[in-house]
Amino acid sequence: MSESRLKLDVTRMMADAIGKGYGVSSGEIEQIWPRVMNLLQGLEARRKSGELPFYTLHENEDMVSRIEEYAEKVRGRFKNLVLIGIGGSALGPIALADALLPLNWNHLSDEERKAPRFFVPDNPDPEYLGAVMEVCPPEDTLYNIVTKSGGTAETMAAYLAVMTPLKEALPEEWREHLVFTTDPSKGNLRKIARNEGITAFSIPSGVGGRFSVMTSVGLLPAALLGINIRDLLAGAAEQSEKVFNREFETNPSAAYAALQYLAHTQRGARMHVMMPYANSLYRVADWFRQLWAESLGKRMNLQGEVVNTGPTPIAALGATDQHSQVQLYVEGPHDKTFTFVVPRNFRRKVHCGKHHSDIESVDYLAGLDVGVLLRAEAEATQRALTAAHRPNMTFVLEEIAPDTIGELLYLLEAATLVAGGLYEVNPLDQPGVEAGKVATYALLGRSGYEDHRAEIEKERQRPSKIVQ
Repeated sequence: MSESRLKLDVTRMMADAIGKGYGVSSGEIEQIWPRVMNLLQGLEARRKSGELPFYTLHENEDMVSRIEEYAEKVRGRFKNLVLIGIGGSALGPIALADALLPLNWNHLSDEERKAPRFFVPDNPDPEYLGAVMEVCPPEDTLYNIVTKSGGTAETMAAYLAVMTPLKEALPEEWREHLVFTTDPSKGNLRKIARNEGITAFSIPSGVGGRFSVMTSVGLLPAALLGINIRDLLAGAAEQSEKVFNREFETNPSAAYAALQYLAHTQRGARMHVMMPYANSLYRVADWFRQLWAESLGKRMNLQGEVVNTGPTPIAALGATDQHSQVQLYVEGPHDKTFTFVVPRNFRRKVHCGKHHSDIESVDYLAGLDVGVLLRAEAEATQRALTAAHRPNMTFVLEEIAPDTIGELLYLLEAATLVAGGLYEVNPLDQPGVEAGKVATYALLGRSGYEDHRAEIEKERQRPSKIVQ
């Protein structure tokens, strides 16, 4: 096994670093680890039976080849790629694009990019969607519509909105400007694809939206944007060799889950802050918020008991949030853990000039690479939190590259399944989300939801308490 370019430093999660009663003790790890090993044994068996296909997505050569063939076929044809999806259908692709493309991607010229601009209107805000439609003429745009069910109201509304100008501009060629990502065999989008002859890619039936970044959901837009998806999957493969290791020291995904669980249940750290020290990684923290919250925040446990459990994930950005959140993090309630994500090397170097040699408090920065400053800020925040007895750990990436990002995302997905077992909840369902979907369908008059609509109308008759 090659040496990983991603490491997890858990030193400052431990009691001997941040203080007894604040950090996790070695004894607590020893006590919980047999339970973790049992969970790993069960998960490994489910993986081998095919019940958890996300574990082996990186082995799907047919999927990768088909995506690469399509990306090559349309290369140079479109100036814009507009992905229409929400939740897991959008957060993974956004995280990949932000991490692996230049942050000024949409402002580069076509010659500099050699790939389309990328837009993801992942909210049915008419000003947002309308603005994207305005800057992306249909004749220059490929629309990737992403919904596994084919019935997500927000996604299908945006799809229907862009279809009108698309058909008006290209009455004969509009189908070539659409590519669907959806269920392999059923759902509205699959039906439309069959009826209209639209290219469609599949999301494996056993992979939920928040675990779908290594499917065509994330890989198709990544390939269209010129990201090396084979390197991305190679990173996932690197981590896949470790996720069932039975030792704490050789299984970072299980170690991460166990430490977060113990900090929550034994130390009251019910909020889990992820704080990358790189703007390009902030949307990875945003993606993690959904993964952790939707998987672990549950009303019922596996025994059918009401537990209302789950940690609250929070996305922050270093060093920006040192000037907005760290005061709370260092001196506020002892109810948080902190996960830093820090690259050893940045892809750019920006040096400070020497302009005020007579002012020492400014001149000491002269000649400094700004990336060195940012890494120093990360270490300073870690030290401040540690001195204040706040549990924190760090993912260290050798560099921000497809393989390290693939490894990090895979690790966090695997950790989520272990954490689900520790919390004794189903990390693969989302009943609380479904309730909101039903209410939306009822409010918009979808057939089959008349009883729900009647209940809503009855509730609307109750007097409201307004403050104005």
